[in-house]
Amino acid sequence: MERLPLWLRTLVGSLGGLSLFIIGFFDSSVLSFPFVNDLLLVRFTIHEPRLMPYYVLMATLGSLAGCFWLYFIAKKGGEAMYRRSAGGRAERIHGWVQRYKFLSVAVPAILPPPLPFKPFVLAAGVFQVPMDTFALALVVGRGLRYSIEGFLAMRYGEQATRYFVENKLEFTLIVILTIGISYGAWWWLFGRKNNKT
Repeated sequence: MERLPLWLRTLVGSLGGLSLFIIGFFDSSVLSFPFVNDLLLVRFTIHEPRLMPYYVLMATLGSLAGCFWLYFIAKKGGEAMYRRSAGGRAERIHGWVQRYKFLSVAVPAILPPPLPFKPFVLAAGVFQVPMDTFALALVVGRGLRYSIEGFLAMRYGEQATRYFVENKLEFTLIVILTIGISYGAWWWLFGRKNNKT
């Protein structure tokens, strides 16, 4: 909470779960509040476990809205902004987005800071990742991340915050593995058929 500006702290205090949408929007677009939404979601869920799905939905939709805003800016001519944001990684990110449209958005949506996320969102807009692929990847990535955090908060209470902060890498690997298995299963069932036809 100390990382937030005073006006945003006031919003969190007065809006509760809706503040997850607002912070998610800002964090995924023009500002940066690393881990604030994650920790707020855990905190809210500990106090109101029955509202966990609502908190997950608000955090996911807020992030989705912020990412869409960046996506549209980039799509309308944000290549310079993308290259400035991506720095020396610009070409590698471009290649990754061209080859793996879904994974290039879903995986960074899960990864904890300081690993980059916004350069991939900008790249998706600049290099014309289809809107439905972009939206689905964000919903899967952010939705899984926030759902797992909410589940841990319900199950372990205050210990969940400590676990999340101390085991960011393990948490990230579990979610990436889940997405990888889901994507592999989808490709096995549907992608191969499309390739044959």
